[in-house]
Amino acid sequence: MRRQWYLGFGIVLLALLALFAMLHDIRWFFGFLIPLMALWIYDLCQKKHSILRNFPVLGHVRYFLEFLRPEIQQYFIATDESELPFNREIRSLIYQRSKNTRDTIPFGTERDITSVGYTWALHSLVPKHAAEVEDRITVGGPDCKKPYNASRLNISAMSFGSLSANAIMALNKGAMIGNFAHNTGEGGLSAYHLQGGDIIFQIGTAYFGCRDDDGNFDDNEFIKEARRTEVKMIEIKLSQGAKPSHGGILPAAKLTQEIATVRKVKMGKDVLSPIAHTTFDTPVGLLYFVKKLRDLSEGKPIGFKLCLGRRDEFFAICKAMLKTQIFPDFITIDGAEGGTGAAPVEYTNFVGTPLEAGLVFVHNALVGINVRDKIRIICSGKVTNGFDMVTSIALGADMCNSARAMMMATGCVQSKQCNANTCPTGVATQNKRLQYGLVVDEKKQQVAHFHNNTIKSFLEMVGALGLNNPSDLTPGHIMRRVSVNKVKPFNEIYVYLSPGQLLGSNIPDTLKNFWEMASPDKF
Repeated sequence: MRRQWYLGFGIVLLALLALFAMLHDIRWFFGFLIPLMALWIYDLCQKKHSILRNFPVLGHVRYFLEFLRPEIQQYFIATDESELPFNREIRSLIYQRSKNTRDTIPFGTERDITSVGYTWALHSLVPKHAAEVEDRITVGGPDCKKPYNASRLNISAMSFGSLSANAIMALNKGAMIGNFAHNTGEGGLSAYHLQGGDIIFQIGTAYFGCRDDDGNFDDNEFIKEARRTEVKMIEIKLSQGAKPSHGGILPAAKLTQEIATVRKVKMGKDVLSPIAHTTFDTPVGLLYFVKKLRDLSEGKPIGFKLCLGRRDEFFAICKAMLKTQIFPDFITIDGAEGGTGAAPVEYTNFVGTPLEAGLVFVHNALVGINVRDKIRIICSGKVTNGFDMVTSIALGADMCNSARAMMMATGCVQSKQCNANTCPTGVATQNKRLQYGLVVDEKKQQVAHFHNNTIKSFLEMVGALGLNNPSDLTPGHIMRRVSVNKVKPFNEIYVYLSPGQLLGSNIPDTLKNFWEMASPDKF
């Protein structure tokens, strides 16, 4: 009944408007009413949208409001702490530090410090000045001939293709100004990465940048890239937090001929990385690949990146280290809270271990086989400020990587259009018109400012805890409220192993089954 009433009313209204237009001014009829009537008829006849068939013309208002909903939510409705994945408080801090403006707050914290999960650091009555705190760390184990003296905070993996050429250049030039490293992501090493900043060359399952025409790993292509003076470390990507065991996705809408040439792929199709490597399929094979890359690169630090999944499989890698006596120079742990340009919803929401738990496990595994001193641990997953760095290093990391915060330093506003090639800030799009808005010479300074101001905050916090070296941070320095009336330090929340504990008989029951299941010869 409602539909018939609506249609009848609409037809009568259109007829009256048409009559008025013809009597008043015929131009109104042709310029406004005829297109409106055509849209009305089209909506009635189309079969795709039920709302438009039931409410022609007026139904378009619903789609228009739905289109504007994210912006309305972000700018007018959401509170400073309610938005995800990064709330307004965090985004504002990133923007302030990237622009070198005031980053202090007045009148006290707005956080509920009595809520379960609230986390804080234990300061000292004999603090150190930030200038007294060691700000860099060397990456390179006993077999590394060219160790790298790295910043404690670097740019996490983001590929050319996922990000625009202007964004890549701004990030790399910012890394050069701030003296920190820029991870290429699995999309290969492009000319836009070679702007003077230090490079971590990442190799994914598709071997972009070091593959032959059939997609297989190519020694000569790898040598060509890995021996560049700008390349300081090489990272084998096993998985990432946002879509572990899925493989990278570059939508066809974002694929340009330039990107296709860098990656050696064909135009017109989504670029999908294989879900697993083809150069190895066992833990021992992974470590021989590590050795091969170290030899081909003439001794540069080689490591691998993963989001922790099955515990027995990581223990299998540990047993392979003991069997082959080949050790990676670093391991990057990505948390399930990590971001990406495009990922299936189920993988982003339900697959992978969060950073905190994954970091503790990997640190324990390396301590448990007595090789922690040979291998650096790098962590990534929503690292945005000095406290994030302090917490991660206290849990077991040596360094931190940041991706989305670095994107925000280049102008990203969290519009969440990375997978649609319509990023309004020119950061995550291949649309030249949108890239025009990202001025490299301006944004490179913002990237450097964000890094330097975040490191400054980090060093000040380490000093506030009474330490001269971030490596002296322990789980006992960080507290968390675990219930309404109870707080615990991290070393009581998590079990920490003693050196070599996995090699004896005193293996914790929570880890014993995983350790016994693990084999160095299979995943």
